[in-house]
Amino acid sequence: MNVNQRREHEIRMATFEWLADQVDIYGDVLPRPLLTLGFEIRGQRISLMSQQGIFKPRAFKEIRLSITTTLKGPYDDSFDSDGLLLYRYRGTDPNHRDNTGLRSAMQQQVPLIYFHAIVKGKYLAVWPVYIVWDDPSSLTFTVAVDDVKFVSESTQTDWDNLRVADSSKDESRRVYITAAVRQRLHQRSFREKVLRAYRDQCAFCQLKHLELLDAAHIVPDSEPGGDPIVTNGSALCKLHHAAFDKYFLGVRPDYMIKVRHDVLGEKDGPMLLHGLQGLHRRRIVIPARKVQRPDPELLRRRYERFLSIG
Repeated sequence: MNVNQRREHEIRMATFEWLADQVDIYGDVLPRPLLTLGFEIRGQRISLMSQQGIFKPRAFKEIRLSITTTLKGPYDDSFDSDGLLLYRYRGTDPNHRDNTGLRSAMQQQVPLIYFHAIVKGKYLAVWPVYIVWDDPSSLTFTVAVDDVKFVSESTQTDWDNLRVADSSKDESRRVYITAAVRQRLHQRSFREKVLRAYRDQCAFCQLKHLELLDAAHIVPDSEPGGDPIVTNGSALCKLHHAAFDKYFLGVRPDYMIKVRHDVLGEKDGPMLLHGLQGLHRRRIVIPARKVQRPDPELLRRRYERFLSIG
C-alpha cells in the first residue's frame, strides 16, 4: 500500500465508523443534509455524497467513496436474477472519470458505500459494497454487499486483505447479504412512507420521537393482503405496536380503539392505566390524505381476530 492508498484507506475506514455512529443514533435511514455535511478528519471535511450519484471527496485521488440511487434519477438501477444490484454508468461513456473510478474500485476490490433513497431526502446507508462485475455493453456495474467485519478485520498496512477472494463461499455470502439488504429496502420504504403519512407521530398516543416509532402492519405481511403499503399500515410507538400485535388492543373500521376486556379490568400501575386502558374508545390519528388512511376492510379483518381472541 503506497502513501496515497494508506491515506485514503484511513479516511474510508473512518467514514465507515462515522456512519456506524450515525446509524446508532438515527437508524439506518439517514437525512441527506447529514450525509452531505459529513465529518472532519485531520482538518479535512469528508462529505459522503453530492448531487452526482457516483461520488469522490476531494481528499481521494481516483477511487470513489459512494454510489447513490435516487428516487427519480435519470438512471434505472435494479436488481438482477441473482439478487445483486445493477448500477448504471454515469452517462454513456465507459471512460468517464466516474466510471473509471468505479472500475478501479472493482479491480482493487476497494469497499464503497451505497445510499438508496427511501423517501425524498432520506437514504438507506449500506456498506461495505463491492463492484463485482463491469458490463460496458449494458453500461452497468454489478454491486454486491458484504459483511463489514471482513473490512474492519484488515489492517491499514495489509492492502491485500481488503480484496475479497474470488470463491464460491464469498460469492454465496455476498448474494445472501445483498438479498437481505433488498428486503430491508422494502421494509424501510414502508416505514418512512407510513411515518410521513402520520406526520411522524403515534396514531394512538401522538408520541413524536422518531426513534421510538414503528410502522405497524394492520394485516401481517405473512398473510394475503399484508402488502407493505400505507393503507395497510399505522405509525405506532413501540409500546402500542407491541400491544397491537399481541391483540391487547384493536381498532374498529371506524378508527375507534378498543382495549381487551381482561386488560381493562386489571390494576397494575400508571403505565397500564394511561398507556393502555386510557386509550379505550379513543379515535386514532389518521393521515390527512384520504388515500393514505387505513383500509376499512383490512381493519375489519384485524378487528374480527381481536374479538375472537378477546
